[in-house]
Amino acid sequence: MPINASDRLILALDVDSAEKARRIVEDLESSVSFYKVGLELFVIGGTAIVEWLIGRGKKVFLDLKYNDVPETVTRATRAAAGMGVSLLTVHGDGPTVRAAVTGRDAACGANSSLKLIAVTVLTSFNAQDIKDIGFAVPLEELVLQRAKQAHQLGCDGVVASGHEARKIRQAVGPDMLIVTPGIRPSGVASQDQKRVMTPGEALAAGADYLVLGRAITAAANPRTAAEAVLAEMRESLARAS
Repeated sequence: MPINASDRLILALDVDSAEKARRIVEDLESSVSFYKVGLELFVIGGTAIVEWLIGRGKKVFLDLKYNDVPETVTRATRAAAGMGVSLLTVHGDGPTVRAAVTGRDAACGANSSLKLIAVTVLTSFNAQDIKDIGFAVPLEELVLQRAKQAHQLGCDGVVASGHEARKIRQAVGPDMLIVTPGIRPSGVASQDQKRVMTPGEALAAGADYLVLGRAITAAANPRTAAEAVLAEMRESLARAS
């Protein structure tokens, strides 16, 4: 688990051009070292934006939420490891996780440091959304089921809301990484997220990495916003130590 607040903040580059992404990274050069490349930016910038970030000494969380036939997932996971990304998301169903673990393990033979992260339930979903797509179990129960399964199948961590982080930690132990989106500093709107927490709350609940995007990138002064989040994270970590 990372120790320093600056190692635990992941900034989501959810922007509509590679140029914007590069400007954000350059503006936050001394503040942020870990970046999320999601579906939109990857479609726009491709592997070039990932290579650019890694070339600048940044860590990359490739958030593509793989969900395909097992052989495709295995090969795509191995390819992501070859790019040098640090974290990769896959959907948390059993066959997909198994296939991704196979790809990660094959890549580890080539000294890859890729950590595989299973998505439990998107933080943009609430209990009603879970019912609407056909799950009969409560949202929290589904999250815990998927976290336990991912752990048993050899995943390195899960993506989960801070609201479930404490129970996940109790269920799977200290070594499973918990990556938590839906983080909103005090006074910032929830936007399209439904299960949100402040940075301090999420760390206290057991999250390892916090994913923030527009709360920083859309701020009047992104550097100031990032430093404020890091200050809150440092305060929370100091209280816990």
